[in-house]
Amino acid sequence: MNQQQHAPVPPDTGGPVHDPVRAERLAARLRAALGPGKVLSDPAQLRTYECDGLAVYRVRPAVAVLAGERDDVVRTVRICAEEGVPFVARGSGTGLSGGAVPVADGVLIVLSRLRRILDVDPDNARVRVEPGVINLWVTRDAAPHGQAYAPDPSSQQVCSIGGNVAENAGGAHCLKYGFTVNHVTGAEVVLPDGDVVHLGGTAPEHPGLDLLGAFVGSEGTLGVTTEVTVRTIQAPETVRTMLVGFHTVEDAAGTVSDIIAAGILPAAIEMMDALAVEAAEAAVQCGYPEGARAVLVVELDGPRVEVDALFTQVEEIAGRRHAFEIRIAADDAERALMWRGRKSAFAAVGRISPAYYVQDGVIPRTRLPDVLTEMGRLADEAGVRVANVFHAGDGNLHPLILFDDKQPGAAEAAEELGMAILDLCVDAGGSITGEHGVGLEKKGKMTRQFSADDLDTMQLVRCAFDPAGLANPGKQFPTPRLCGERPGVRTAADTHDPALGEVF
Repeated sequence: MNQQQHAPVPPDTGGPVHDPVRAERLAARLRAALGPGKVLSDPAQLRTYECDGLAVYRVRPAVAVLAGERDDVVRTVRICAEEGVPFVARGSGTGLSGGAVPVADGVLIVLSRLRRILDVDPDNARVRVEPGVINLWVTRDAAPHGQAYAPDPSSQQVCSIGGNVAENAGGAHCLKYGFTVNHVTGAEVVLPDGDVVHLGGTAPEHPGLDLLGAFVGSEGTLGVTTEVTVRTIQAPETVRTMLVGFHTVEDAAGTVSDIIAAGILPAAIEMMDALAVEAAEAAVQCGYPEGARAVLVVELDGPRVEVDALFTQVEEIAGRRHAFEIRIAADDAERALMWRGRKSAFAAVGRISPAYYVQDGVIPRTRLPDVLTEMGRLADEAGVRVANVFHAGDGNLHPLILFDDKQPGAAEAAEELGMAILDLCVDAGGSITGEHGVGLEKKGKMTRQFSADDLDTMQLVRCAFDPAGLANPGKQFPTPRLCGERPGVRTAADTHDPALGEVF
């Protein structure tokens, strides 16, 4: 079954390789610097790295470097800077916005071999890791000390910390604990000229400009992370989870707003509509309430007395919104089963549709009922089914737009609906992305949310780090601008040639 995740729109990533001789010369120089086993240039081998989790965006790099240590990254970036060659860093490749798609005439720096947990410091609640370390491993190593790492993307069993930093990843528990940026205290970064700098450290705050805050979420456009220091949290005394079934999406959405309005801050509130539940049942048999048009997974954690009291309040609030079934996890096994349905939702829709396109937008949670109703209207007009799965507590929507990619025009209709949903999010006072990033997919929508002055200011920050425009070019911003990020124009001298104009 083809579980395609995006309509086939060709990316703007620098055009084809015009000089294969130059590419092979670059590969030879990298092999001399790093060793032959770390450099790939064979087209068959490079196909593995053509895309990230948004599989329709596919570009084959000229060269891929399999970095085994920090110095491999430093040497590679320095060679790219000297040659005027663009580069893209890649971790596990689970991103969903095309952020790790290579540049055709450039170098892909693969960081998945940098997987050492360098230090676990429970006294200071810090863990220092290399960028290829898997998200879930941090909690695994912190758990014996009664601690955990809070950011938990649905892909946490496979996604890497370096990628989480690049995208400012979230997850189900970001409602209470915040996103990656709230848990990274320091980073070692290789700048686009090959210099190594340290942003932040182990202290909670540092004086001066918040360069670390600018770096987290910059999607690889400011440099390459080679080491990350994250803070851990004390594992809560009690965790309680409930599954709530509703006859209407509006009642489920209203319950979310009512819970927050009551001053209750759950660890997580996740919502799935009937179509998403159908898919999850087909995939993992999670046993969600039969006949529900929407379900909520609500989790509270903290001191036992507090959690028990708040849990009772949440049950009462759900009851006032006509919940027809409230199921409370009796143990860790039942809790895991409740979460299994939600965590498997993206992949599960492959059971009910030959292809799908996942979107990622944010709205104020008080607008959930209105926006979901309007999304349903747009989907009906387009003749497309949409399964809704999202972090309801912070209004982060993940509509899964289902289509048959064998039908002419179906993929284009799915993408058109996805872009209309982003417009709807912005109109509701929200954002075009919550945690998946902008990448290639949404850069054309940046002008929908930001003014030209806003975008120019963002680019000035980027140019301060990368004046030659070599780090992950073609991502995040809708047009090449200011520091001369132009396909085929990669050196600092070329980028300021007025005869070239602004090439799109």
